[in-house]
Amino acid sequence: MNARAERILVVGPSWVGDMVMAQSLLKTLKARSPEVRIDVMGPKWSVPILERMPEVDTAWTLEIGHGQFGFKTRWRLARALRGQFDHAIVLPRSWKSALVPFLAGIPHRTGFTGEQRYGVLNERRTLDKSVLDQTVKRFVSLGLPVDEAYPPVEIPAPELMLDADNLARLETRLGLGSAPRIAMMPGAEYGPAKQWPLEYYHALAAKLIARGYEVMVLGGPKDAPAGETIAASLDGAFNLCGETSLADAVDLLGSCEQVVTNDSGLMHVAAATGTRIHAIYGSSSPKYTPPLTDRAVIHTLDLSCSPCFERHCPLGHTDCLNKLSVERIEAMM
Repeated sequence: MNARAERILVVGPSWVGDMVMAQSLLKTLKARSPEVRIDVMGPKWSVPILERMPEVDTAWTLEIGHGQFGFKTRWRLARALRGQFDHAIVLPRSWKSALVPFLAGIPHRTGFTGEQRYGVLNERRTLDKSVLDQTVKRFVSLGLPVDEAYPPVEIPAPELMLDADNLARLETRLGLGSAPRIAMMPGAEYGPAKQWPLEYYHALAAKLIARGYEVMVLGGPKDAPAGETIAASLDGAFNLCGETSLADAVDLLGSCEQVVTNDSGLMHVAAATGTRIHAIYGSSSPKYTPPLTDRAVIHTLDLSCSPCFERHCPLGHTDCLNKLSVERIEAMM
């Protein structure tokens, strides 16, 4: 009789980009053991992304408000998970993120040491940031034996599945044309020190439309005013911020010829669709969270004051973005 395949629960991160990068771990687990069952636990918003990952068998939702502990919610989910898994891999480093696998009685619980997780994890890895110097390396390393994990040698790139039927429906509903498309993503949840100026996006959009492109601005409802600024008075520019779901964004990005984006969650989504990316870095660093694709062009000025990793420029000038010209980016498109 064949041995039963291992059942793994991955506790996913809380950010869009990190959840996309977590697919590199899932692909690593599948490559090592094709029969393994992998479920992922994450926030409700992550389900459309997880459904585009063929490695995921089931997406479990842990819906707790920001800043809430939610013990009863965690306990109910843990009861539903009890007896279903052999191993849990906990990607976030907080104590509470490891609580559900502990309460569910999952026998093998792996994660990095952090926030006194001595009781809830029983395989605690040391996080050496000088060796595991990228988020994706940290994720993948937790799925490997210790002697192969520091750092992992091979990191497979995320690849989200596309839905051609959904794209066709979107094209009709949104009134998109047949011209080659370029998407722009002006948002960055972290803060303005990661956001290329909106007037630069607008100027670039005008130049690209003059070259025969159609420009889509993508983002959430909070990005709608930014989208209006970029698309203002431009025939051929579509402000779709807040008009599409996360799954819709996957299909629209996959239909684009190129994408211009800040360092954001949607940047990683775009990378996972295989579209060519122009990734703009200000206060952050492409060395830490690069788009995981060989079709990316990185735009950064490498000033002496950057990367500072601050939400707002501590010097007040944000030269790392303001001095990155429209002409420089257009010349590489």
